[in-house]
Amino acid sequence: MPRPTLTPIACGSATVVLSTLAMLLLSGARSGAGVVVIAATGLVLGLLVAVAVPLRGRRSAAAPTAAGVPSPVPASVPAPRSRESEHSLRS
Repeated sequence: MPRPTLTPIACGSATVVLSTLAMLLLSGARSGAGVVVIAATGLVLGLLVAVAVPLRGRRSAAAPTAAGVPSPVPASVPAPRSRESEHSLRS
């Protein structure tokens, strides 16, 4: 399993904080059990987002190029020139 990068951690953390805050404000939960359920739901949502972010990035990077668009041709590299005629500073 690859190590998590900054993007999934940041997206997952933001999801946990914002979704939990939104659910607490919208539900008006006052009991301890209600707050625990909302906090657990926020953690699950954050985990799902953190797992889904790298998958979305891999799919877009591996997407095939459009048909009819030629792939780039690597530039030709000139052959190395001879250095026999150059003066050496070493004795």
